Amino acid sequence: MKSALPFGRVNYLLFLLGVALLLIGFICSAQGPHNGFVSLTLSPLLLLAAYLVVLPAAILVKSKGD
Repeated sequence: MKSALPFGRVNYLLFLLGVALLLIGFICSAQGPHNGFVSLTLSPLLLLAAYLVVLPAAILVKSKGD
């Protein structure tokens, strides 16, 4: 019996991209000064992009072969 993986290669790459964006976003939020551009503007944008765009896309995108 052959078991197929639930997701394709594109899904796993998007998931890894989302995890990388999360890590970069949290690292940016820990950088000082806390009222600077990186920690106040860039970090939330990266986290929102990861949580609201990339990770859901990793789940919802279907391969062309399906």
